[in-house]
Amino acid sequence: MNETRISDFRSDTVTLPSDAMRQAIAEAVVGDDVYGEDPTINRLQEAAAELFGREAALFVPSGTMANQIAIKHFTRPGEEIILEGSSHPQLFEGGGMALISGVQSRTIDGVRGVMDPDEIISSIHPEGDIHNPRTSLAILENTHNMGGGTVLGIEYVSRVADALHERGLPLYVDGARIFNAAVAAGVPVSAYGTCVDMISCCLSKGLGAPVGSLLIGSAEAIKNCLRIRKPLGGCMRQAGILAAAGLIALLEGPGQLEDDHRRAKTLARRLSKLPSIDVDPDHVETNIIMARVKRPGADAISAAMKKEGVLIHALFGHTLRFVTHRDLDDSDVERALAAITRATGEIFGE
Repeated sequence: MNETRISDFRSDTVTLPSDAMRQAIAEAVVGDDVYGEDPTINRLQEAAAELFGREAALFVPSGTMANQIAIKHFTRPGEEIILEGSSHPQLFEGGGMALISGVQSRTIDGVRGVMDPDEIISSIHPEGDIHNPRTSLAILENTHNMGGGTVLGIEYVSRVADALHERGLPLYVDGARIFNAAVAAGVPVSAYGTCVDMISCCLSKGLGAPVGSLLIGSAEAIKNCLRIRKPLGGCMRQAGILAAAGLIALLEGPGQLEDDHRRAKTLARRLSKLPSIDVDPDHVETNIIMARVKRPGADAISAAMKKEGVLIHALFGHTLRFVTHRDLDDSDVERALAAITRATGEIFGE
C-alpha cells in the first residue's frame, strides 16, 4: 500500500533515525548509567566535552531538561535571571524556572532574538538592593528559534560573557541549535563552548537523533548537574541505546546542516516573491523561516497546505514557520512552494 509522501516543515524535531542510527541502537553496548557504567553514554559525553573544549558533559532526555538543570545549578529560589522575551525557557518550558527553581525572569525584547548587551548589563540589580531579587544568571539562545534561526556570533557572545563575568555573573547558552550557529558562523562549537559558563546542545533537532540533549561545562558544574538530574527523573539506566544514535548525530550530523541552510534560503527567496507573504531572505541565516502573512489567514494557509501533504506551523494567526532538516530535499522545497502558491491564490485571490 502506497502512502502519500509528507513534506514536514513544522520543525527539525520530526527527523527520523537513519539506518545507521537504528543499527547502532540495536548493537549498542549498555550498562547502568546511574552507576556510571553505560559505556556508550560515557563515550557520548566524552566526545561532546572534547568537541566543545570543556571538561565534562551530561546526557539528558530533552533540551527543556537541560535548560532547567542549568537554571537550577546557577540560581537559588527568589533570584532572577535575564533572558530574551521570546526565548525557549521563557515561552515554551511550562513555567519550569518558577516551578523547579523558584526564580523569576527579567525579559528583554531583542531584535530577532538578539538582546542589546548594554541592556543586559543595565538590567542587573545592584548588590545589596533589598527591594529587588538578586540577579544570578543570564541566558542566550543560539540559534534563536522565534527570531527565525538567528545566529548569535562569537564576538557577540564573548562580549556578553566578558561583561557578565566582570560583574561576577555566569552566562548559560541554550544551544539547542548551536551546531547550526557554528556552521553558519564558520567556527567550531568549541569557540562558543569555551567562552561561556555552560552550554547545551540538542541531538534530536537538526542533528537527527531520536532523543536527547547534552549539557557541557566544567567537571565540577556537571557533577552538580548530575545531582539535579536525579530528582527531575533524568536517570535512564541502560540509555546507551539512545546515546548510540546520539553519537552518530553528534559526529556526523553537523556535516549535513549546510544543505538545510541552503534549502531554507532558497525557500525564503522564493516565498518573498509571493504578494501576500512578507519575509526578508537576508534574515534567514540557518534552517528556520518566519514568514509573515500580510493579511489574516495563516491558519487557513496551513490547513490548505496540509491537504496537499505539506506541513508547516501557523503561529499567532499571522506567521508561518518553515524549518528545513535532513529528511527534506530539494523536491520538498518545490512541493512547499507549489502548495503555498496555490493556497494563497485560493484564499486571497492572487
